[in-house]
Amino acid sequence: MNSPHNVNIDSTPELVSGVYTKLKENIAKFRNVTGRPLTLTEKILSGHFNQIDDTNFTGGKDYVFLKPDRVALQDVTGQMVMLQFMQAELKQTALPTTVHCDHLIRAEVQGDVDMKVSLDENSEVFKFLQSASAKYGCGFWKPGAGIIHQVVLENYAFPGGLMIGTDSHTPNAGGLGMIAIGVGGLDAAETMAGLPWELLYPKRIGVKLTGKLTGWTAPKDIILKVAEELTVSGGTNAIVEYFGPGTKSISCTGKATITNMGAEIGATCSVFPYDERMETYLKYTNRSGIAELANQNKESLIADPEVESDPEKFFDRVIEINLSTLEPHIVGPHTPDLARSISELADDVKSNDYVDPISVALIGSCTNSSYEDMSRAASLAEQAKQKGIKAKIPLLVTPGSEQIRGTIERDGQMDSLKDIGATVLANACGPCIGQWNRPELDKDEQNTIVTTFNRNFPGRNDGHRSTLNFIGSPEMIIALSLGGKLSFNPLVDELTAADGTKFKLEPPKPAPEVPEEGFVRPEGIFVAPPENTDDVEVIIDPNSKRLQRLEPFSQWDGKDFEELPIMVKAKGKCTTDHISPAGAWLSLRGHLDNLSDNMLLGAVNAFNDEVGKGKNVLNNQLESFSQIARQYKEKQMRWVIIGDNNYGEGSSREHAAMTPRYLGCAAVITKSLARIHETNLKKQGLLALTFDNPDDYEKILEDDKISLVDLNGLQPGKQVKCIITHNDGNKEEIMLNHSYNQAQIEWFKAGSALNVLRNR
Repeated sequence: MNSPHNVNIDSTPELVSGVYTKLKENIAKFRNVTGRPLTLTEKILSGHFNQIDDTNFTGGKDYVFLKPDRVALQDVTGQMVMLQFMQAELKQTALPTTVHCDHLIRAEVQGDVDMKVSLDENSEVFKFLQSASAKYGCGFWKPGAGIIHQVVLENYAFPGGLMIGTDSHTPNAGGLGMIAIGVGGLDAAETMAGLPWELLYPKRIGVKLTGKLTGWTAPKDIILKVAEELTVSGGTNAIVEYFGPGTKSISCTGKATITNMGAEIGATCSVFPYDERMETYLKYTNRSGIAELANQNKESLIADPEVESDPEKFFDRVIEINLSTLEPHIVGPHTPDLARSISELADDVKSNDYVDPISVALIGSCTNSSYEDMSRAASLAEQAKQKGIKAKIPLLVTPGSEQIRGTIERDGQMDSLKDIGATVLANACGPCIGQWNRPELDKDEQNTIVTTFNRNFPGRNDGHRSTLNFIGSPEMIIALSLGGKLSFNPLVDELTAADGTKFKLEPPKPAPEVPEEGFVRPEGIFVAPPENTDDVEVIIDPNSKRLQRLEPFSQWDGKDFEELPIMVKAKGKCTTDHISPAGAWLSLRGHLDNLSDNMLLGAVNAFNDEVGKGKNVLNNQLESFSQIARQYKEKQMRWVIIGDNNYGEGSSREHAAMTPRYLGCAAVITKSLARIHETNLKKQGLLALTFDNPDDYEKILEDDKISLVDLNGLQPGKQVKCIITHNDGNKEEIMLNHSYNQAQIEWFKAGSALNVLRNR
């Protein structure tokens, strides 16, 4: 580093020691309340309760207030967090907070070229974030430092801690034994302001790991198998806790890969018990003091022994995976839970008529860019080099951080990958989140890509809904790049060497989880806040097209919502990527008005199967949803969204709630809601409701009007009455459910949670 971190930013031994003292005290109190042994999840959560009383919380029903240890923001969602925090009018954040510039970096040519262009085109956003970080006492990681989750794992995560972050893959830190949870921006702003953080007390899912990973099988395959078991919503409002002897066979960064992708099953987060693999990682990342403290407090950082011996007593659901028999898996396309083993993939390609030739292979991202990942990938690259062959298709590599990039450059893995044709991109999210330009593709050209990423929703990576993204481990993606076809199975299929002979790839060699010579520590990529912030000005150009100071949303007028038009009846999967797409729109995340032009751009309308378009009741024309909403807003007309199952899954982006709210949405009514999105809707003053009878979704017709009545009687646990007025004048009454507690009802009445914070 160019300078020591600010003591208010670091997870110092002093801070961690204080956390462990409170953990020990609270665990003893909570054990008395429950009268039974505790899971690791319960230990860490109870250790961070704002206060402990005699309540024995029920998972999925009760709300708890917690005191996190730190907050992490990325450059896209972090803009809105800072804009909201500024309205609290405080001098500094109340707990350690860091900002990481990783989402706004292009992936078009190669690392240095893309970085230069990205710095230029995003300069005003980076200046705003750096000035706001300085003003409010946050650590600032410059563009190029690395992806937020990798940098947090390398510097700030610690066993037994509690962190929230404005990115859905914040749970990556669970690989280091931390409860780390993705949240919306306003959750972060409130916590930074010193308020306790509210969470629906999670259910508990246990995953027992036995055996040991060998051969081609990697940590990635564990979470792909879990995703197959639980689906994209099976972990909603639950924490997934891994246990069993198999956990010890997985490196710390391998564990992080698994907890990272827990977001893909809707889980609140995932966590592993503290062990020697975590101790090793802490020591190799200059945190020996924290490792020593963790060793002294190990009892607080693992589940009670009774949990492992009889897990069904302590978890709502238990899954068991034998690592010794687990095969490599590939998931996709279009959803991360469509899984099959590599040996079944070729048949799937034929039966589903998938595009067999692969167009591009991509490894890296926040999920799979560790030293171990790159070493196993390089092991296969070396085999190919010895046989005189290269990847048959473009191969793109994304290092997770400057620390990883510098280390694999020193130790040779980067050269091994370049030798088979790899292009190394910037240390950033890049293609994983849509910062990828593919001019060679026609608009609707169907093609197959293979990646080590975490998400594969239509249009997410390259803006092309026709691209099929299949996800696997780094070693499997390298093998597929050498085979060139999705149907290639490296376990049995042969390749042709340069001399014409046939050969089979050997499984990658066991890789070092940390570099023998230690990590290369980069310089000049971190900026600590100044001691005196009084003279620091937050830089926002009043004429900016990318940054806009926030105006408060208006409070509820106390009246029922009468006969509101339906903006969209979303059909099937409608993620936050569909509601507020990324890609080119990332540049507008700090300007609510301009960003709102992307509202529901990717949503499939059940009324007409159009994408991003619906019927405008003012003129009966088919128009984009944002166009319609702006016309309704001009006439002060509120409106509703109807959604399908798990509406709002995916990213934590609160913009998917803010843009509908800004353009006049009053309520979102769905079969079911994803956890983070439901909270974001509530925070922005919208009514987040679900059908009591999911079949009532079918009753909603395009020209219907929706009334939500008796809202003055809105109470926790009390259903909301909905009257559907059909075009022929007939009315139907249905009941809707909600999960609002009394404090959250005040958010609705005040117009937003930010209004409540401001009034305080």
